[in-house]
Amino acid sequence: MPEFTATNKLPRALLVGAGGLVVSSLLIVGMARLTGYKPAQPPVSAVVEQYDLRFVDRADGAVLVYSAKDDKLVDTLQPGTNGFVRGVLRGLVRERNAEQIGRSPPFRLTRWADGRLSLDDPSTGRHVDLEVFGPTNAGAFADILIASSEQKDKS
Repeated sequence: MPEFTATNKLPRALLVGAGGLVVSSLLIVGMARLTGYKPAQPPVSAVVEQYDLRFVDRADGAVLVYSAKDDKLVDTLQPGTNGFVRGVLRGLVRERNAEQIGRSPPFRLTRWADGRLSLDDPSTGRHVDLEVFGPTNAGAFADILIASSEQKDKS
């Protein structure tokens, strides 16, 4: 491990500045907790469409999307596509595994009146607002919602 000498010491102003930043951050967080500050929540909106869906991995890497209501195939996510959808589902399934919940309970995909999309896991209480990931990523779930709606219209 190298020793600090007079030629390689950090400037005192830099150390004082970094320490000040840490202390001020702790003070701000402490004040927020003491005063009961709650971050703004998204406005309450009405549900426009809502589908309970099961996602099943196929041996070739595809993900099959089934309606939980009637167990009909709604959509197929081909291997190597829809990385965002796969990533979100992977995170939700990881939480289910930690709580020892199986794969059978469905996820709930919702379109709200204000245009937002969300994915919920009723079995864990986990809620994901999809619009925060940008329109392209939310659009991947919108495609599944459209396929679900088309499947419902066929029934």
